[in-house]
Amino acid sequence: MSDLLDDLSALRAIGARGTGVVRPAFSPDDVRARLWLAERFEAAGLEPRIDPAGNVWGLRGPLLMGSHVDTQPEGGWLDGTYGVMAALAVARGNPEVSVVAFQDEEGRFGATTGSEIWSGALSLEAADRLVALDGTRFADARQALPATGDFPDPNSFRAYVEPHIEQGPVLDAAGESVGVVTAIVGLRQFTVTLRGQQNHAGTTPMRLRRDAFAGLVRASAAIDAALAPLVTPDSVWTVGHVALHPNAASAVPGEVRFTVQWRDADAARLDNMEAAIRGALDEAAGDLALRVSDTASLPPTAMNPALRRALAEAAEAELPGAWREMPSGALHDATNVARLMPAAMLFVPSKGGISHDFAEDTDEKHLLAGLRVLERAAKTLAA
Repeated sequence: MSDLLDDLSALRAIGARGTGVVRPAFSPDDVRARLWLAERFEAAGLEPRIDPAGNVWGLRGPLLMGSHVDTQPEGGWLDGTYGVMAALAVARGNPEVSVVAFQDEEGRFGATTGSEIWSGALSLEAADRLVALDGTRFADARQALPATGDFPDPNSFRAYVEPHIEQGPVLDAAGESVGVVTAIVGLRQFTVTLRGQQNHAGTTPMRLRRDAFAGLVRASAAIDAALAPLVTPDSVWTVGHVALHPNAASAVPGEVRFTVQWRDADAARLDNMEAAIRGALDEAAGDLALRVSDTASLPPTAMNPALRRALAEAAEAELPGAWREMPSGALHDATNVARLMPAAMLFVPSKGGISHDFAEDTDEKHLLAGLRVLERAAKTLAA
């Protein structure tokens, strides 16, 4: 079990920023991490392979485990990484296990891009046309990590298990060590552009302005009002990345681009939320030009009952009374892999429920408890 902690520490050093990590997909540190990972797979007796999408594989048995090692622009040291390193620790003692580190789970170019390509939901040709917020094309970015082989055949695997930190407060608040995931919420996302008239901030009367930023303010309020009668306490939505042009103190903003993202576990409610958001944007645009483009869509995904049962039995054997079944409000690669084979997830706690932040952390005892549960479940599933 010390191998898990040693590997986590070594990977944490690649792209370290204080207590956190900065390793966006295909960045120099992400490439370094993936090449290091391929070496660790080979040292453990797995066949290392980097596919054309930048996913890194350690191939051997039919039980696939893993997650991702890319991070948010300001990320924690365990998000995704725990799942890959825990999977490798299991594989060292179980020849039935293969390991994967999917690329761009954090969505620099889309959402869970690497697993989406492997699942067939997104072609490599379509992915190559994706453009990051900094203008980088996926087609260009992936040249930094040359493929060493083709995509593995999904039929080589019979199931997928993804360990992960919870990224929320439930387990930590309850003092529990493990969560067996029941389902992963669905996600939709728009990129919205509002275009008005850039003009002088001192000479343009308020009544004559076509202020793009004012349109953003109206849009945010209109979305909140439109969704209020439709949602549940578990529904969430976010107006996120905002780019304002010309972003100058003495100019009336002529254009604003922003994302609208919403999540829910019910597919019909996601549809209703989408209709309400589109209506709110139309209303808020007023005399501004409005453009809406879909940038992400992932369905709610139930975890496989048989895999859940194996994880639950292992959790009860290792941690009687100190685990629970729970949904995931965060997206994960398991959503895409579930298109191909039975899939399940196991959570360990996040201190204070903090993730996507340099302060993200988990006690060692929980990291090791999750590994024990995975090892026990893997023996059952391999048999």
